Amino acid sequence: MPALMDPVEFRGALETAIKGKSANKSPFSIAWAEGKLSRTHLCRWAENHYHYVGPFADYLAYVYARMPDQLTDAKDFLLANMYEEEIGGDRHTDLLIRFAESCGTTADRVKDPDNMSPTTRGLQSWCYAVAMREDPIVAVAGLVVGLESQVPSIYRRQTPTLREKYGFTDEEVEFFDLHIVSDEIHGERGFQIVLEHAKTVELQQRCLKICEVGAQMRLLYTTALYHDYVEAELPLSALPLAA
Repeated sequence: MPALMDPVEFRGALETAIKGKSANKSPFSIAWAEGKLSRTHLCRWAENHYHYVGPFADYLAYVYARMPDQLTDAKDFLLANMYEEEIGGDRHTDLLIRFAESCGTTADRVKDPDNMSPTTRGLQSWCYAVAMREDPIVAVAGLVVGLESQVPSIYRRQTPTLREKYGFTDEEVEFFDLHIVSDEIHGERGFQIVLEHAKTVELQQRCLKICEVGAQMRLLYTTALYHDYVEAELPLSALPLAA
């Protein structure tokens, strides 16, 4: 039977739950980092990604509403995260649309839910289900640790390629630069909340499992983008899949 872990052991277990399932391992991410995607492929990414990250403040709002009042640190973090997403400067989805338009698609296409794949719809639905139904600390583990904390490592590989290979300007890739910084902070804060408030064996185990599932969901979503939009033009044999 599992035992209650101290914070150092628990953090290592959370990191291990995500490790090996990073979206960096998907063929879509590898093709992006290698500069092998076309701008059309990037359009399809933006049209899907909008429907995953666009409601992120909504996911957090459901968690915030159910977070116990005495956990003021967790509530404050969720509220600050929502504020940054929506009104703490440029709205993050507006930056994503700016990038999408620079790739060649339109704001209308990006916002149209009919342009997301079934797998993207599944990821969005999973995020809503976690936010509405899971214990709030478990939800923070899934949405912030399992998903959001991955973003800096993903975008650090992709953003240089956008500038060097595709010739995007700093303004056009601001969405990525912003999230490399902000999601590193958010991910670390999510870790700290989970480490502090998952105080039972059962809660720790649920957090570990949802981090693993969250990482699997993002990997599945990103891999589906390759199969749905790229594979016919760029076979797996053309990619260094050991990257």
